Amino acid sequence: MKPRRKRLAISEYVEGILSGNKVILSRAITLIESQLASDFDLAEQVMEHILPHTGHSKRIGITGVPGVGKSTFIETIGLMLAEEDKQLAVLTIDPSSQRSGGSILGDKTRMEKLSNHPNAFIRPSATGNSLGGVANKTRETMLLCEAAGFDHILIETVGVGQSEVAVKGMVDFFLLLMLAGAGDELQGIKKGVMEMTDAIAITKADQENITASKRAKAEYKNALHLFPPADTGWQPEVLTCSAITQAGMDDIIMLIDKYYSHMQPYLSQLRKQQNISWLHENISFLLKQSFYTTPEVKQQIKAMENEVGKGSITPQAAARKLLDLHH
Repeated sequence: MKPRRKRLAISEYVEGILSGNKVILSRAITLIESQLASDFDLAEQVMEHILPHTGHSKRIGITGVPGVGKSTFIETIGLMLAEEDKQLAVLTIDPSSQRSGGSILGDKTRMEKLSNHPNAFIRPSATGNSLGGVANKTRETMLLCEAAGFDHILIETVGVGQSEVAVKGMVDFFLLLMLAGAGDELQGIKKGVMEMTDAIAITKADQENITASKRAKAEYKNALHLFPPADTGWQPEVLTCSAITQAGMDDIIMLIDKYYSHMQPYLSQLRKQQNISWLHENISFLLKQSFYTTPEVKQQIKAMENEVGKGSITPQAAARKLLDLHH
């Protein structure tokens, strides 16, 4: 068994992060992802020290149906930003990694060119027992990256469903990637995700797919008009792009800039709302964690599961009994 690396002092973590040292940034992320009780306090103190140095990045969420080409899209747009001397961090939220264990190498291989660029940093989500846990660690990772000087943070959702809601709650700009020519364009995309989006990009708009992409663009534009406008007055736009030929990719970068110009008067309120949401997520997450780690609950939960399974007690009554054991 490999010996555990010696933990750094708080000052070493903080100074390393603020100086943009990627090795120490990676170690700090590993620290906040740790499930060891002995690491919790240290992680919290590191977060408190770096907090005043956060909040200056563009926080961009990217989601899309499987096969839409998220990795290629992120690598292309990431390289374009990195070549403009922007500092870019790519983080992923992958609920399925809780089953498979996730793979850092997987992400590095998917975006090999970008991961080797000196202005870029790629990090997959930590595995956890719940999406709340994964999302929580991703928020903290985002703040560490901001403190390390990354001015663009791209958060990619690999899963579908709840992960989109989690990402929407931590980013400023939410981009939905869609494919054209896959049957009815509006099939397979939840209305809820459409409502959350700030822009839609139709990917793979190249070669014989160009006509289908233009048609899809018109259909999505019509669909977006059915939703009530945002309080900020921002009207989501639909663009077409090809990550392979780079056609339309500049337009997406310009649209993100346009969004931030438009949102300038509302951004601080949005960030406040993000922090308040995070507070409530933390309360839920910590209560759940505290409940399942209570010795009396751990002792009784299997028996209660058996009773519920047999139908001799209702799930509600079993839950109440278990909650009574939680002090």
